[in-house]
Amino acid sequence: MPSSSLIPADPSVLFTTAGMQQFKEYFLGKESPYGKRVCSCQKCFRTSDIETVGDINHLTFLEMLGSFSFGDYFKEEAISAAYELISSKFKVQNSKIIVTVFDGDAEVPRDEESVKIWAKFGFSEEKKNLRFAGREDNFWGPTGEEGPCGPTTEIYFKNVELWNLVFNEYYQDRNKKLTPLKQKGVDTGMGLERLAMAVQGKTSVYETDLFAPILKEITRPGDVKTGRIIADHIKSAVFLISEGIFPSNVERGYVLRRILRRAIRYGKLLNLPKNFLIPLAQKVIEIYKDVYPEVKSKETDILTVIQNEEEKFKETLERGLKEFERVTALAGAANSDIPGEKIFDLYQSYGFPLELTEELAEEKGLKINKEEFLKFQKKHQEISRAGAEKKFGGVGKEATYESAKLHTATHLLHAALRQILGKNIQQMGSDVTSQRLRFDFSHSQKMTDAEIKKVEDLVNQKIKEDLEVKKEEMNYEEAVKSGALAFFKEKYPQRVTVYSVYNPPVSSGKVFSKEICAGPHVKRTSELGILKIVKEESSGAGVRRIRAILVKPR
Repeated sequence: MPSSSLIPADPSVLFTTAGMQQFKEYFLGKESPYGKRVCSCQKCFRTSDIETVGDINHLTFLEMLGSFSFGDYFKEEAISAAYELISSKFKVQNSKIIVTVFDGDAEVPRDEESVKIWAKFGFSEEKKNLRFAGREDNFWGPTGEEGPCGPTTEIYFKNVELWNLVFNEYYQDRNKKLTPLKQKGVDTGMGLERLAMAVQGKTSVYETDLFAPILKEITRPGDVKTGRIIADHIKSAVFLISEGIFPSNVERGYVLRRILRRAIRYGKLLNLPKNFLIPLAQKVIEIYKDVYPEVKSKETDILTVIQNEEEKFKETLERGLKEFERVTALAGAANSDIPGEKIFDLYQSYGFPLELTEELAEEKGLKINKEEFLKFQKKHQEISRAGAEKKFGGVGKEATYESAKLHTATHLLHAALRQILGKNIQQMGSDVTSQRLRFDFSHSQKMTDAEIKKVEDLVNQKIKEDLEVKKEEMNYEEAVKSGALAFFKEKYPQRVTVYSVYNPPVSSGKVFSKEICAGPHVKRTSELGILKIVKEESSGAGVRRIRAILVKPR
């Protein structure tokens, strides 16, 4: 099977971090349309190891070679096939291989079956090439808050984990309770970069042909790790942008901005020239264009977004670093943590992600007051929300009704944009008054006149159809699972309001628009009048802005 998107279907996780995520439901008993045996090479993105990126084997973007069994073969076949591939096909030096097996705990017994299978290939505790490990190392899953999981056996090459064989035997619920699965499954994952390191006889994944052409472009002198971090981060950025993710201050966009700005800051340490990320991105595209054609087809978008973010951050980086030096000097003199107010100022005024400030502080042997930062951030959000509430509800009934109409129109506009321009369109910001709406969305190029007309016509068609706008209250997680769009997770309470605009007939259950929203809305689309898009413009790197009004029908 081909790789799935880096944006997973599972709403409880931000990114695809493992090959099994696209097959999760087949481990739970749903019949697989692909058969019971599947292999894939999956694009993965992880930030859990970001602090160790640049060492021998840790990355944020990686490709995961995976083999999966949905109620078919199990431990015997999985271990035998893995060992044959590693030793006979890839010719990995047997004397350098060590395997680990789950040691057992109060809930799950020791994996004696895997011990016996490995013994057939000459691995045992006595020979010191088989070791036991506990829950932290040799028990995998679930991805997200609940799902299939189980004990693992892992293959190490020169003390680097090469291949992880997961035996899905349990279901873990949100309370961490394990229940045996009716159908046992196999989920194995081997990092392509680590396999390349072993096969090519290198001492680091960064020395393989997956990284060497990128690192060759970083010609300025500097420590090896810094160049590796830049190489890793630019690769991640290229793949994230190719999926329609753009730098922002929320969720996936925040993560992309964080790794780009981290790379820019490390580039400064090496005194790399202006726009140094562009040739690096081009090298990434050159390496992967035949395997993942989307990086080539989106090349213009990728380079534009990276260049814009680099120029945008470089404008404030110098001033921000000067302010950081001043703040840390005061904190050092007072022998105290860096105050949350100062961290928030670096975030708000200079575009420093929280993690970047924390990293810079650690380099100086200082700590940041993260809790205090979060309080300032929350206070800022509350002030912004209060302003929005005043705008919606504090200016009389007529103005409130006009706001409700425009708010509902914003939902129709969002749905129309996704239908005309593609499902990768994401809301990046919204501002509604009693006179007009303003809507920001992820899109790297100017909309054509034809596209604007199509969007406008589709919205007005839905207005003319007099569709019902249904209001429901539910838990946030339930809302997302039901298909409601939500791009600002941290702003939502546990209980949320969902507004759905149903396509006729309502009994079909098919929605045109479904979003989590706290603003006022009308009850039927026919109340809106006619939507008129008055302007479409840029609102930043990879972000477009639409301004629209509602007019009365003649």
